[in-house]
Amino acid sequence: MNKSFFYIFCFAVSICLLSSCGQPNPNIDKTGEDELKALEVKRVIDLDEQNFQDVIYVPIYSDIYIDQQNQKSLLAATLSIRNTSYGDSLFVSKIDYYNTDGNLVRSYIENPVSLPPMGTLNYVIERDDDTGGSGANFIVDLSSKNKEIKPLIQAIMIGQNGNKGFAFSTDGYSIK
Repeated sequence: MNKSFFYIFCFAVSICLLSSCGQPNPNIDKTGEDELKALEVKRVIDLDEQNFQDVIYVPIYSDIYIDQQNQKSLLAATLSIRNTSYGDSLFVSKIDYYNTDGNLVRSYIENPVSLPPMGTLNYVIERDDDTGGSGANFIVDLSSKNKEIKPLIQAIMIGQNGNKGFAFSTDGYSIK
């Protein structure tokens, strides 16, 4: 085999392997569109559409300790924001992710998002994303025209240790 052919072959295989290592965006829907971008509000939300306003704190666990030696197990987490109204939209103006030290890791939306009646918005933190740590959290700002609305905001964490899988949830709490 020619040496230059061997080097070109190795280079091509390396490029293929490296390009396949990228994490896909978990919020891309079946049509290839980012579900957050698809729900963005393209106008200013009027004050009369904000009779309900709240700030929700949602605890997230990127990892948990699983034994006395403080061995960590990484977790995947899903933030779920659910509009429980049959007739009114829910506006989400902030989804910020903070780490254990209270530092902002990332903001997930730049513009408000409108959830239609009975709609749900999910955002996934991949298992290998340990930037949040064991005390991570989301801050979610919400508003709606209906002052009686009762949105449901939760986080679901899943993981495994050896051949055992586990899952648990946390609820969001109003901190306004």
